[in-house]
Amino acid sequence: MLRSLNSHEEQDTDHQHNPSHGLSSPAHHMRQLLISCAELISQSDLASARRMVSLLFTRSSPDGDSTERLVQQFTIALSMRLNAHNFIPTDSGAVQSSYLSLNQITPFIRFSHLTANQAILEAVEGHSSIHIIDFDTMQGVQWPPLMQAIAERSDPSNPPSIRITGTGHDMETLRRTGDRLQKFACSLGINFHFHPLQIPHDTSPSAAAVLRLLPSSIAILPDEVLAVNCVLYLHKLLSDDSRNVRLFLRTIKAMNPKVVTVAEREGNHNHPIFLQRFIEALDYYTAVFESLDATLPPASKERHDVEQIWLGKEIANIVAAEGEERMERHERFESWMEIMRSSGFSNLPLSPFALSQAKLLLRLHYPSVGYQLRLLHDSFFLGWMNKPLFSVSSWY
Repeated sequence: MLRSLNSHEEQDTDHQHNPSHGLSSPAHHMRQLLISCAELISQSDLASARRMVSLLFTRSSPDGDSTERLVQQFTIALSMRLNAHNFIPTDSGAVQSSYLSLNQITPFIRFSHLTANQAILEAVEGHSSIHIIDFDTMQGVQWPPLMQAIAERSDPSNPPSIRITGTGHDMETLRRTGDRLQKFACSLGINFHFHPLQIPHDTSPSAAAVLRLLPSSIAILPDEVLAVNCVLYLHKLLSDDSRNVRLFLRTIKAMNPKVVTVAEREGNHNHPIFLQRFIEALDYYTAVFESLDATLPPASKERHDVEQIWLGKEIANIVAAEGEERMERHERFESWMEIMRSSGFSNLPLSPFALSQAKLLLRLHYPSVGYQLRLLHDSFFLGWMNKPLFSVSSWY
């Protein structure tokens, strides 16, 4: 049974997911050096912190073991904070490529998509006209399996109609995604329409910017059943309080969706105190890097790109950014449960079939014994060893 650790427990049990991390291990020593550097920054002893960053760079490597690679990414993030650089300019093509690699080499994204899709499939049972609002669509990799599942259960003489409203910041990416999904739908004989909805990207996808577009920009037809998909999205709407995301969710609730699917990282990276947020993130990404180390060969280019580009971007934002620049505001499931309930939603239990399906995904594609799938609060948690890392839930 999973349990939520409070901040003190988290610090005291940070290495429980890897028993090899003894108190005198190199990994524990490097962890303490990183925390010491973060403490110096929090105390405004910037000169000492810069000396510590220089030391940490000499002890890290993008090609070393999981500890050396993790230390490099956190040291880069600390250096950015010291130098007031809150982001790393990265080629958008490289970011998209690293996301696709993340989707392939780790189970976390596929698990989130698979479980959310099953919840949507079960919720829209008996309806032939389906509208999905997908927040932060990106390449749309979630949707071909769902479209195929809907096509397989439909009467060929009465093909289903699927409409996806996909949101994002880049209209060209959305159009390309829509074109790919349209071609796939055509091959299945599905009546399909993709509506790209561009959300302004000033500093962050604030709830206010989204609310200016909802619901006026989204038409819900009388015969359509609505599903709303928020996979790794809601945390981006959090600011220093949760009022904006609650307003967003109440607006979604007023659209009367049959189901709302939510997937989030299972970590408290939105703590207002920098040092606490740093320690939480360090514990979380230690488990992620260890899972990559255990499941991929040392020379894996895909792993290198995921760690350096995608995960590095997340870590940098959590550690280096503040205010509106800080978008990776992950919260634990208990926080999301309270937010969803206070916004008018009730938990929709994920089905036993969804659980069997998720277990099959892990067994067939990610056979490492380190991945653990748990059921709690009618929702699923996927983690590494004893450390829950992602949660998926559905609501109505």
